[in-house]
Amino acid sequence: MVKDCRLSVRMIVEETGLDRNAFHRILTDHLHMQKICAKLVPKNLSVEQKANQLETCQDLQGRLKIEPNFLDKVITGDESWVFDYDPKTKWQSSEWHTKSSPCPKKACMSRSKVKTMIIVFFNSRGIVHKEFVPPGLTVNHAFYRDVLERLRKQVQRVRTDIADDWVLHHDNALAHTALSIQEFLVEKNIPVLPHPPYSPDLALCDFCLFPKLKLKLKGHHFGTMENIQKNCNR
Repeated sequence: MVKDCRLSVRMIVEETGLDRNAFHRILTDHLHMQKICAKLVPKNLSVEQKANQLETCQDLQGRLKIEPNFLDKVITGDESWVFDYDPKTKWQSSEWHTKSSPCPKKACMSRSKVKTMIIVFFNSRGIVHKEFVPPGLTVNHAFYRDVLERLRKQVQRVRTDIADDWVLHHDNALAHTALSIQEFLVEKNIPVLPHPPYSPDLALCDFCLFPKLKLKLKGHHFGTMENIQKNCNR
């Protein structure tokens, strides 16, 4: 068991000849062991990657001690697909029943092929800029550069108090880290908040914004991309 934690009780009982119930009691009552499923994570980080995450977070904590309102100047953004039909979650499909009622069943449904991509930038005060990617286009470095230019002008209009010293935060997608994007940000004097590789827990859009947006859209058929976009803007 120490050498191979994945051995089953049946395999050990067959090999040792012990009683199955007795062996199970030894594991649970005397050795205080239990079988635990592995937790799925996006990626197993190396020691260096974990150290990079820690250093980035400590650097941000240090900045907040010096400038408590620093996060108010951070504008974070990302892209995400929105579907014509996205099935409801298990929680959304729950129903009230008595104990004697049969368990409700729900057929498996898949997302529709009709979809549109939304790009959103926001800060602590709300949405700063949003737009939909036109059909047939992809978010490459050239398109993203135009998005950032529109974002920069929008910040000057709706966030005048931070227009001169706002900080951009986005993930490490290829379109975000291209050389032309880095040159544009340097030219416009827009600092970028570091985002360690493989750090979805630091991507605020994926945790704070897109899930709430898509939750209200689940279970509805919109038919066209125009209707999808109209409901996203509500």
